[in-house]
Amino acid sequence: MKGFSSTMAITATGLLALNGNAEPIHYPSKCKLPLVKDKPLVNSIHLKDLLKCAQDLEDIAYATPARNRVHGSEGHHGTVQYFKDTLESLGDYYKVELQEFTTEVTLASAQEFSAGGVTYDTDSFEFGNNGTWTDVPLVNVANLGCDPDDVPDTVAGNVALIARGDCTFVQKITNAGAKGAVAAIIYNNLEAGVASGTLGGVNDLIPLGGLTRADGLALAELIEAGETVTSSGTYWAYVTEATSHNVIATSKYGDPDNVLFLGAHSDSVDKGPGINDNGSGSCGILTAAKALSKYRTNAQVKFAWWTAEEEGLLGAEHFVNTSTPEDLAKIRLYLNFDMIASPNYFLGIYDGDGSRFNLSGPPGSDVAEHLFEDFFAARNLTTFGAEFSGRSDYGPFLDAGVPCSGLDTGADGVKTEEEQAIYGGIAGETYDQNYHSAADNFTNLAHFPFEINAKAISHVVATYAKSWEGFPARLPSNSTSVARRHLYPRNSSVPKRHSCGVNELMEY
Repeated sequence: MKGFSSTMAITATGLLALNGNAEPIHYPSKCKLPLVKDKPLVNSIHLKDLLKCAQDLEDIAYATPARNRVHGSEGHHGTVQYFKDTLESLGDYYKVELQEFTTEVTLASAQEFSAGGVTYDTDSFEFGNNGTWTDVPLVNVANLGCDPDDVPDTVAGNVALIARGDCTFVQKITNAGAKGAVAAIIYNNLEAGVASGTLGGVNDLIPLGGLTRADGLALAELIEAGETVTSSGTYWAYVTEATSHNVIATSKYGDPDNVLFLGAHSDSVDKGPGINDNGSGSCGILTAAKALSKYRTNAQVKFAWWTAEEEGLLGAEHFVNTSTPEDLAKIRLYLNFDMIASPNYFLGIYDGDGSRFNLSGPPGSDVAEHLFEDFFAARNLTTFGAEFSGRSDYGPFLDAGVPCSGLDTGADGVKTEEEQAIYGGIAGETYDQNYHSAADNFTNLAHFPFEINAKAISHVVATYAKSWEGFPARLPSNSTSVARRHLYPRNSSVPKRHSCGVNELMEY
């Protein structure tokens, strides 16, 4: 079996073990534990525990010179150790494994930009290429630069100025480079923050920097008015290999052929501690894992804290790619939680049935979505379908044909007036104004969505850890995972086994 051929143990050396002196909690044998029930599990989730976890993650980041938890860094090693120590303090309820993963990471060392004699706040892009230029004119790119025809021929030998939006950064600067641009500057499409992001991997594209929306629009207006605006820039970074770990906790009880799997990414971007993105999701599932350890389950339950999500879902992708088709087929449902406490939040549930975005997941994705909906509706809370785009760690599971669901409170999207009327906050502003910035710290968390989403997580855990009744059987593993709505037929549920003996009757 390939699944954990690279799994290894981490020693405490060089890692931050915040609770290494804690006495392990010993629980009775599995059959003496009460069977998990919804109300007690949900009621055991408390905001103070979620906030304690979030504060711990910020402390881990701020104890390092970089003040972040980017994968492969000292801060991320400390994060991994924190989750490992916490899970192992629960006695022998979980088998805790560390899956080693090595990949390339870009570390920025310099980013400077000036135009028309003014120095601007700027940022580099992950996997952006090094470049320096002096007194080179800026040229406006029409529309959003997503079509090659948007880029004027006059960009040759000059620096392309492009608005963010509608297509990838790679597509924009590929088009500019094809017309001879020596570099590109992308300005934000949102009021807050400097444009930044990732190019997804090592490439041979032209150098790229980011500006705020206000600064980019001001420069674009000068150029449009006929002024020649010269610019100078320096973007310098280096690519190195980084080794980090997925943390995977598997309950020793429950049917291993019918697995409920929950995941959240444990890394941040290099700009800051990443406490909403994604300390919130990480703490949400850690709190659920701790609460579940007091109960017996009929299904085996796995929890994972993925590394290198910010580099392109690499940790989750590594797990899926090194798992056998047989093991992936045992996962009845994967649940993902990424940014569940955004300050300008909406309450989003992945649109597994395709009713909002016309993209559905494998059978069961819709059923899980409706279970989440019922939880919020019972509390008179409005929810919206969140785009089932594969943008977070559930993407590799979708590609493998695994049913998926999850919760979302928004990242760099813009809050609507309808959402403002329901949840408060500010329409026209991003859901998380501190997304991918140094200000994504403990104070960035919205407490209400943090707690209610964590309770919703435990509701779904209690439901499926107890019974898969009404949940469709898995399709063959070679099925296409994301398709137009209603493409997937619904199948009957599969037989279930008792967690304390396969010949006993299932308890409900």
